[in-house]
Amino acid sequence: MIDFWIGAGLLLLIALAFLLLPLMRGRHLEAQENRTALNVALYEERLAELAAQQAAGTLSAEQFEAGRADASRELLDDTEGADTHRRSNLGRAIPLLAAFLMPLVGYGLYLHWGASDKLELARQFANQPHSIEEMVDRLERAVKAQPDSAEAWYLLARTYMREERPKDAAAAYEQLIKLAGRQPDLLGQWAQALYFAEDRKWSPQMQQLTDEALRADPHEVTSLGLLGIAAYEEQRFEDAIGFWDRLVATLPAEDPSRAAIQSGIAKAREQIGDSATASVATPAEAKAVSPASGLTVEVQLDAALADKVRATDTVFVFARALSGPPMPLAVKRLTVADLPATVSLTDADAMTPQLRLSNFDQVKLVARISRDGNAMNGQWQGSSEPLAPNSEGAVQLTIDQPEKP
Repeated sequence: MIDFWIGAGLLLLIALAFLLLPLMRGRHLEAQENRTALNVALYEERLAELAAQQAAGTLSAEQFEAGRADASRELLDDTEGADTHRRSNLGRAIPLLAAFLMPLVGYGLYLHWGASDKLELARQFANQPHSIEEMVDRLERAVKAQPDSAEAWYLLARTYMREERPKDAAAAYEQLIKLAGRQPDLLGQWAQALYFAEDRKWSPQMQQLTDEALRADPHEVTSLGLLGIAAYEEQRFEDAIGFWDRLVATLPAEDPSRAAIQSGIAKAREQIGDSATASVATPAEAKAVSPASGLTVEVQLDAALADKVRATDTVFVFARALSGPPMPLAVKRLTVADLPATVSLTDADAMTPQLRLSNFDQVKLVARISRDGNAMNGQWQGSSEPLAPNSEGAVQLTIDQPEKP
């Protein structure tokens, strides 16, 4: 912002110049006027002396005229080029008062109508943030500076959800809907944020939001997926199958989440013992992996990294489907101080019912160190070869590789 204030100061100096230069010129003219008055007074005094000498008989008429001509010539020489326009005291006072008030009034008007905070934000957004926390801070200041920006509220709400802050995300979605209107996709995302903010407990408000979203758009994907999850958690497996079937029918054939949803449908059918339906299900739906499927992981830090990490750095240990959605299937959180450590990843660690270890044939294990606590952005990691989610024995995982940008 220093360049902004330098520019503003230069403009102020230019404006003051228009006011003060005429005033300084007026002072110069006043000095000339005073000198002219003095010369005139001296001229009149000289004429009076000449007249007195003529009256006393010491000067002849010719000498008197010659002396008066000399005095007149000297007066003309002294006053030549002088500007005799007069300026009043009021003409000087007004520019001085304006020059004094202009900076104060300009600064006050800028504080009221200016946008220095928005200018600073625009400059910051021109540069990539160094961490997700910095991005959240920028977005929070953006919605404070521009509370009517629906785009800023949307980005903030999505970022809150990514950072597992569903309560803050729900508040942001509520403000967004006030600005952008009750659009079906926003209603579904608001209901989703409320669901996770209230510890996966379904409420009449969530039901009202998803009902409204599906009335406006029967294929609204977030609402269908959320209703299926809620029904599954409440062991209403037939309802869950119904919502997820509608969701699968809505998604494009190449959508990577279709396989996970179909696996969830298969699990729900297994729960209600729908053998007739399961017999015609797709292979991805029909596989039956033991719910006890899990992996034991022994995580250690390579000795070469001991002086490059801090004891308080966060360590995320997670399993990801080799072929499927990019989100983790099961996650455990540690710190560098806990290493070496042994953890177990099972279906109990799943983030959603349809994304379980037992729903996939092969997974990949990853251990990631993140200084800022962001699971999506780390500095060092170690990973395993593809393996089955029910592999016996402990899997050795060494953190020894820099995170790829």
